[in-house]
Amino acid sequence: MSAHVVLVQEADFDGAALTAELREQAGAGVGGIVTFVGYVRDYAPDAPTETLFLEHYPGMCERELEDIAATARARWNLAGTVIVHRVGALSRNAQIVFVAAASAHRGDAFRGCEYIIDALKTRAPFWKSETLAGGKRFWVEQRQADEDRTRSWDETPAGNKDTP
Repeated sequence: MSAHVVLVQEADFDGAALTAELREQAGAGVGGIVTFVGYVRDYAPDAPTETLFLEHYPGMCERELEDIAATARARWNLAGTVIVHRVGALSRNAQIVFVAAASAHRGDAFRGCEYIIDALKTRAPFWKSETLAGGKRFWVEQRQADEDRTRSWDETPAGNKDTP
């Protein structure tokens, strides 16, 4: 594993192993690694989620995730980044995404990780179809709050200690 990884895969992931690999690859100057793990949750209020099916645009999706990680590395002093996003059929409570940012200082690692997860929610070409208990199926729409949050990063100067 290099210090900068992007994977889109059906298989589950081991967050502890990914963090350990990032720590090794990022080098001795790293003072902290911030990680985020997202899980499949109930989206609809009327019935529990049975399955979330994620589709993606192969090639384009990975390039967009690479661009997001590169932007984070350019804005903050990050020694390494990892993005692992799952696709395919995922059951409720399954891991869906892992993001990590390593830096000499915690502030850069926190902001870099937060930026990456915010940006991938709105910029990466993933499509989600949810199936509820009872069989109701629908496409999950992007929330305006997510778009607003991602846009706010563009208005925040790099290195700013205040996150959006």
